[in-house]
Amino acid sequence: MNPARKSARGERRLNWLLASSAVSNLGDGIGKVAFPLLAATLTRDPLLIAGLSAAQFVPWLLFALLTGAMLDRVDRRRAVLVANLVRAVVVGATGLLVLTGSASIWLVYLAALLIGTAETVADSAANVLIPSVVERSRLDAANSKLQGCEIVGQTFLGGPIGSVTFAVFAAMPFLLNSVGFAVAAALLLGMAGSYRPRRPAGEPVRLRTELAGGLRWLRHNPLLVRLVLIAALVSLTTELAQAQLVLYALEDLRLSPAAFGLLALAGGLGGLAGAAVAPALIRACGRHRVLAGGVLAGGLAFTAMGLCRVASVSAALFGLFAAAVVAVNVVLGSARHSLVPGELLGRVLGVWRTAVWGAIPVGALLGGLLTRWLGGPASTFLTSGLLQLALAGFAWYSLRGFSLESPPVPARREPAAQAAPVARYSDRSG
Repeated sequence: MNPARKSARGERRLNWLLASSAVSNLGDGIGKVAFPLLAATLTRDPLLIAGLSAAQFVPWLLFALLTGAMLDRVDRRRAVLVANLVRAVVVGATGLLVLTGSASIWLVYLAALLIGTAETVADSAANVLIPSVVERSRLDAANSKLQGCEIVGQTFLGGPIGSVTFAVFAAMPFLLNSVGFAVAAALLLGMAGSYRPRRPAGEPVRLRTELAGGLRWLRHNPLLVRLVLIAALVSLTTELAQAQLVLYALEDLRLSPAAFGLLALAGGLGGLAGAAVAPALIRACGRHRVLAGGVLAGGLAFTAMGLCRVASVSAALFGLFAAAVVAVNVVLGSARHSLVPGELLGRVLGVWRTAVWGAIPVGALLGGLLTRWLGGPASTFLTSGLLQLALAGFAWYSLRGFSLESPPVPARREPAAQAAPVARYSDRSG
């Protein structure tokens, strides 16, 4: 195929994927604010509030490995579509419970678990679709655009919309969230073609064999092992505080539920800035420096938030944290896409997210306990920030001597009957 036509077709597919991601993240952002606000109307127990965040991410700990293996077997676009429809139904049902006054903290937990389970499929599949539509040289830019869609939807627009609509009519943000997921599913129909990995002829490969192959490859790649560890520790230490953000805003900063969305808006602005400058920073400084520097900046921001009680200053600091963590996410996503062979990407991503996203509920619960022990969420932010500062030093030291720009390591060839699936489009990964 003519390279120009191939590039144009890839751009169209990427645009459909980004449009779907933007809309689903808008719905996600509305729910991200509405769910903790709903929980705060049902209880002010910091451990129960933290447990809601944990419930949303426990599925990553339980199902991410299986999801990764599944995505090496099924049409990845269809997987995102079905998962978005499931989320639309669950969050719509939650809205009806709120509308009828039947919601309880335990039903909110159940909804969070179901939405989180569908999210393991939707987010992982969208991620592995990225390299399927862009050339390797454009991975940093594509990952920045995907991060930008997430930020615009979840914080820049979704946060304020979620808080304001909840303050006016508590069921409205959940119903809007449901519509967002449904529209996101419909937009994926614009991505022409099949996205099912091409499997070798012969006897089907057992799922356990494929999982073992992905784990074996990862275990023998010391750089990827270090990146997984760093990413998991970033998730753990930042979630200590982020799970307490609603209590920090309502109790320490004395913000109203509607104003809480403005704090999320500040995070969105910072995240957009991070997504915009990340590719240029990576070109100028390299992925290693941007990764360690981003963790350092996030730690400084949370440390200062723990010492601050001025809403405007805390909002600016939260924006700095968001910019830093987005830059870190761009580096980690692009490094993973560059280093992992396409035929193993789903399984390696499953291991990655089991560790990284599985650390989030652990961090959330520990954050709730810290808030109880230390007497308030501000102290939890201070603790989180100090831990991130230590993690920045660890990240810099542990990655010395490694290049995050390395080409992917070819997967070891296996017998035909047990060969790993090969992606239909060789330039895709996620």
